[in-house]
Amino acid sequence: MTEGTTTSAAAEGADTLTRLEQEGEIAADYLEGLLDIADLDGDIDMDVEADRASVSIISDAGSRDLQKLVGRDGEVLEALQELTRLAVHRETGDRSRLMLDIAGYRAKKRAELSELGAKAAAEVKSSGEPVKLKPMTPFERKVVHDAVKSAGLRSESEGEEPERFVVVLPA
Repeated sequence: MTEGTTTSAAAEGADTLTRLEQEGEIAADYLEGLLDIADLDGDIDMDVEADRASVSIISDAGSRDLQKLVGRDGEVLEALQELTRLAVHRETGDRSRLMLDIAGYRAKKRAELSELGAKAAAEVKSSGEPVKLKPMTPFERKVVHDAVKSAGLRSESEGEEPERFVVVLPA
C-alpha cells in the first residue's frame, strides 16, 4: 500500500511538471508570435522554478530593443505577463502562475529586492523597531518577505493595492 502511494505521489509530481512544461510551451509560442509582430529579436528560455513555469526573453544583440517590452519600472513586462497568463489559461482552462522575465529585468530586480530585505532586517535587528518599506507589487513583496525570512525575522504586508507595503518586524 505504501508503495502504491509513493508511485501515485511520484506520478502526481510528474503530472505537475508536465503541466508546467505545457504552460511554458504555450507561453513561448504566444511570446514568439508577439516578437514577430513587434519585429523584435529575442530567444525564449523556459524553465520550471518553485512550482511555476518561468519564461524569459533574452537577446544576444543587446537588450535595447527588448527594453521596450520591459517599460518604465517593469509596467509593460507586468502587462505582458498577464496577457501571457491569459493565453495559457485560454489553452489549458487552468489559471497560470507563470513568471515572465525580459532582458534579465526580474532577475536584476530580485537581487536588488533581496538586498533591500536583508538591509531592512539588519536595521530591525539593531534598532528593535519595525521598518516599513515603500509600496511594492506582489512579486516585489514576495522577494522581500523571502529575504527577511532568510535573515531570521518575520514580515507582513499591510495596506491596500496598489499601496500595499512590507513591514519588517523584530524577532
